Amino acid sequence: MKFIGFNFTKISSERLSQDGRPGNIKFNTKIDILSVESIKSDFLKTKEEILKVDFLYSVLYEPNFAKLELAGNILISVEPKIAREVLKKWKDKNTPDDFRIFIFNIILRKSNVKALELEDALNIPFHLPFPVLNKDNLKKKD
Repeated sequence: MKFIGFNFTKISSERLSQDGRPGNIKFNTKIDILSVESIKSDFLKTKEEILKVDFLYSVLYEPNFAKLELAGNILISVEPKIAREVLKKWKDKNTPDDFRIFIFNIILRKSNVKALELEDALNIPFHLPFPVLNKDNLKKKD
């Protein structure tokens, strides 16, 4: 499988509560594959098939503090045999594990960066932990 394209089609972020930074926020991150389809391409000359995967990535801040939604699509090039297997399983709204892991990793890599940018703009806590420097982390050079 080869990753060949990524586009956001919806970027939505909303701070639902204007209270400062609440103490006990729980993050609920979710990825949904909305559709998988084979597409024709005139610009790629390959024997592999191109699959378009529509997705929705969301981060909910609970209780009812904020929410982020990022929708988009991914284009990947796959061998015809794999494409047939993926499309066959998709009829039941399922995907092979290797395919799903490949897609989810692309979504996480691209969407987490955008989500962090939106969280910073809204001044809400980051849904991913950042490393923190303290005295115990410092190493003294001899």
